[in-house]
Amino acid sequence: MRLFPRPGAKTGVFLCFCLVAGTALSDDTLSYRDDLSSKDRLKAASVLHPPADFEAAESFELMQGGAGTSRKRINRDAYSQSNANLTFEEQATFKVGNGLFRKLWASSPSSTQASDGLGPLYNARSCQGCHLKDGRGRPPLQGEDAVSLFLRLSIPPQTDEERQALADRDIMLVPEPTYGGQFQTFAVTGLAGEGRFDIDLEEIEVPMAGGETAVLQKPLYKIRDLGYGDMHPDTLISPRVAPPMIGLGLVQAIHPGDIEALADPDDADGDGISGRVSRVRDPETGALTLGRFGWKASKPSIRAQSAAAFSGDIGISTPEMPDNYGDCTDAQTACRVLPHGEQANLGVSEAPDPVMDLVTFYSENLAVPMRRDVDDPDVLKGKEIFYAAGCPACHRPKFVTSRKAENPAHRFQLIWPYSDFLLHDMGDGLADNRPVGDAGGQEWRTPPLWGIGLTETVNSHTRFLHDGRARNLLEAVLWHDGEARQARDAVVALSPSDRQSLIHFLESL
Repeated sequence: MRLFPRPGAKTGVFLCFCLVAGTALSDDTLSYRDDLSSKDRLKAASVLHPPADFEAAESFELMQGGAGTSRKRINRDAYSQSNANLTFEEQATFKVGNGLFRKLWASSPSSTQASDGLGPLYNARSCQGCHLKDGRGRPPLQGEDAVSLFLRLSIPPQTDEERQALADRDIMLVPEPTYGGQFQTFAVTGLAGEGRFDIDLEEIEVPMAGGETAVLQKPLYKIRDLGYGDMHPDTLISPRVAPPMIGLGLVQAIHPGDIEALADPDDADGDGISGRVSRVRDPETGALTLGRFGWKASKPSIRAQSAAAFSGDIGISTPEMPDNYGDCTDAQTACRVLPHGEQANLGVSEAPDPVMDLVTFYSENLAVPMRRDVDDPDVLKGKEIFYAAGCPACHRPKFVTSRKAENPAHRFQLIWPYSDFLLHDMGDGLADNRPVGDAGGQEWRTPPLWGIGLTETVNSHTRFLHDGRARNLLEAVLWHDGEARQARDAVVALSPSDRQSLIHFLESL
């Protein structure tokens, strides 16, 4: 069931609600929202309708991150501001977390004991190393080492026990036996990295209406210089760039029922778009819960995502993932005999609870920048085209967050992430053919679009999609296929000026 597939209006410090003329709202509207009173449910439902026209911006559309939206000057720090509605004490906590997010970890033993524990195998020395300026990663330029793009590894299940563990969601995948779940190209002094990889490009022409032709580049990955012997012959490889960090706490504050209500796994409404929920194990309780973070929606919370990144990207242990050797496998014996950074006087793991608490808080409270040019006639035209092409079927514009969100700053906010946070089949062109949990080899979680127009300002590039293959927003649209084919074809059929209006709208987000 798709509730209000094209949403609608917003607020600043509080939500301002106006019932849409002709809208039939009843006492059972949003009945699954156990966080809301019946009055609040009616208010929330009333603002989630699509715009009645495209002659003007919707109310509070500028404030796409709710009351926490950053109004700071647009520059390279546009993704690095804290939510505007944090308390003074929370602002201080955010700043300490920022310092830890930027901290360079050192190999053990080190004179800076609180920074011990890097690797021994790793992809970056800091969180900021992948999420530069808290933004989006990119493929390496020619002659560069890859840092903010890395390769995930796994193999198909080999035993009945592994198949059962996958079915029960006790594991999300089976790591490659020697190289683990991620390919680490760097290592501490005296240890070999896992290897290198090259990227070849295959060009694909896409004719469009108006006589224009786009040339897409499909990346082909070749692993070389393996440091620990051959990989399993059935190894599955998936490239990933680091996504931007903004708005994550607000995404976490979306009521799970709002995401589940958008799912249509059997396409019951016949619109060609299914959308499936990802179910994952909560690392704290072991219960099945909604996955909403990561390219495959494989993590249930920001803390779980942060712990996985500490382990896989930097080789730092946390209470959630306590192996001090990160992604070093038992087959990598030279790695697992090196000193690690856990110290009894500082707590369990190399990044004990105070570190995890602070980094998690920082990650939960990076503000979404304020929209720009919302009243510009060409932006409004592009917005109308966005709706007409069917893009909101997956890129759902808005939600009202839960009143029970852990942080009061995230509660009952009208937000505009432009995502349904569901898994969608995106076709053969974008397929990595590597299942992760409930996500099949052609499925990806719909990425949020808020802030996407500031990518070049913050990160000095315009590379998009899970592996950064798209060199601009139009190429990102043209790679859509599978469930998104109809929307992609609608964009291909537009006149050149209408396509530019669509891009102008996306750049305003």
